[in-house]
Amino acid sequence: MDRLRCLVNQLLSPNHLEFQKEKCRGLNFDFVVLNLTKHSSYLIYNATLFFSAAVQRQYREKYGLDEMIPVAANDVAFSTHAVLVTAFTLFQIAIYDRGNQKVSKTCIAIVSVAWLSAAVCVFVALPGHSWLWLISCFNTIQVCMTFVKYIPQAIMNFQRKSTVGFSIGNILLDLLGGVANYGQMAVQSIDQNSWVNFYGNIGKTLLSLVSISFDVLFILQHYVLYPAKRTLGSDVEKVRKEPLLKSSDDAYAENV
Repeated sequence: MDRLRCLVNQLLSPNHLEFQKEKCRGLNFDFVVLNLTKHSSYLIYNATLFFSAAVQRQYREKYGLDEMIPVAANDVAFSTHAVLVTAFTLFQIAIYDRGNQKVSKTCIAIVSVAWLSAAVCVFVALPGHSWLWLISCFNTIQVCMTFVKYIPQAIMNFQRKSTVGFSIGNILLDLLGGVANYGQMAVQSIDQNSWVNFYGNIGKTLLSLVSISFDVLFILQHYVLYPAKRTLGSDVEKVRKEPLLKSSDDAYAENV
């Protein structure tokens, strides 16, 4: 549920902010494109393992017949919601003011390699019906994309020496979701007296680890390295001190 709350905040914070400003500056486009690839591959993994009886059978044959399937309905809901929200963010990028920013060739190359690799894995898995291995490949792709997708935004914040335009609220909830995710997995493992839940779904384990690491970095950038209050506080205070109506003496002085 915390992961779903994170994505709800993603919908209400950066997208609502972009809607109000009708601008997408401050949000790195590479981050969004890589994020769509990441969530799409993760949705394929979660939905297939949750709904496919054949994949579940292969999972239990590998890890044990009594083992619980490590994907629940909330995981599928999270991935579905994430894909929809990220696609909506891309739509906003297409229609709002982008400045001089565009998706980099490096990002396009990374995404192309990711989906080409996925296509190759599909053809390799078809003859032997190795469906568990196939969705594990998609799980590996999402872990790689999770690591790669944060880098452009972190570099952009460093270059701008600012996090203005990037929703820190989403990061705070994502951090909460990552910690809660580990807590959920730990409770399930203790209840089953087995830690297969961690290494049987290594993608979910690494996803939270990578996300928490970058969340901490973004929090440091926002609150410690590049705090927005230093740049915005003086302007706000200046506006507050300006009178709503100028006196006749002020108007005469300006004319002179």
